[in-house]
Amino acid sequence: MVTVVIPCLDEEATIAACLRSVQAQTYPRDRLEVLIADGGSRDGTREAIAAVAAEVPALAVQIIDNPERLQAPGCNRAIARARGDVIVRMDAHAHYAADYVERCVEALEQTGADNVGGAQRAAHRTFFQRTLAAALESPLAVGGAAYRHTDREGWVDTVWLGAFRRSVFETVGLFDPRAATNEDAELNLRIAHAGGRVWLSPRIVAYYYPRDSIGALARQYLRYGVGRARTTLKHRRLQTLRPLAPALLVAAYAGLAAATPFAPPVAAGLAALACAHLGGCVVEAARVGARHELVMVPLLAAIFPVIHLAHGTGFALGLVRYAVSPDWDVEPERLAPRVEAA
Repeated sequence: MVTVVIPCLDEEATIAACLRSVQAQTYPRDRLEVLIADGGSRDGTREAIAAVAAEVPALAVQIIDNPERLQAPGCNRAIARARGDVIVRMDAHAHYAADYVERCVEALEQTGADNVGGAQRAAHRTFFQRTLAAALESPLAVGGAAYRHTDREGWVDTVWLGAFRRSVFETVGLFDPRAATNEDAELNLRIAHAGGRVWLSPRIVAYYYPRDSIGALARQYLRYGVGRARTTLKHRRLQTLRPLAPALLVAAYAGLAAATPFAPPVAAGLAALACAHLGGCVVEAARVGARHELVMVPLLAAIFPVIHLAHGTGFALGLVRYAVSPDWDVEPERLAPRVEAA
């Protein structure tokens, strides 16, 4: 039995396409249920869910209220109700290959992993999204994160979304209920601490739509940085060295800028840093643009520093915020072991 868990909030524009890709799954419908944790949507999300669910009544779709509104507690509420031996987390703003669930179960069985997932493949409707998707293929944007590469396969630190054995939540607990972002990576870190493993498979295929403006992208990566800092302080270790580069870059900019009024020669160092950073972004933008579309180059050259500075700033702000006021005094609840009938 597989339970698909989808947290959502005001996803009227995307939830129907997401659910139709779930309805199209090749996995047997009598062994598949869908639990949607809604954070109090005020648009037409619930109506859209009901309309799509009525199209295939054989597929069990339930809506669960998520008063906390965040994704992590929404997932937890759904998992607590799940009948599945495997929990497949999905996002409402993504769509999935017809064999997505089947491939997840297959990978769990073949590898013995505790969590499996596929690459985070970007789809696009606009020129900005198409350019951002190209940028996210570059190590300069994502620091070589394995789950951004569609051809990678093997043991990794984290994956996008994930399909979990139910026993994982009995052993290490559910998602951190106070995590606003980075809840997936934080859970995977606990899995690793407990001796578990995470597998990335190129055969598990899904697509998401990235942000559609520079402002939305900056806000997204600012939040990502804050979430990564929270996870780092909570566990007193970095899951990966990737967040350090943008954080050190922002620290260098801030330090040189602060020192310039008191030591004017430092301005030359600040200018040199900016030239090296932005020059590197332009060179990489030209390389990526040559592989895709040359018209992308100016926008690519803007996207790279926005990602760096937003994530680095968020990481720094998160370190200060959660060092002063940590909020992980409540440990994630463990799912009760299933008792088999005699």
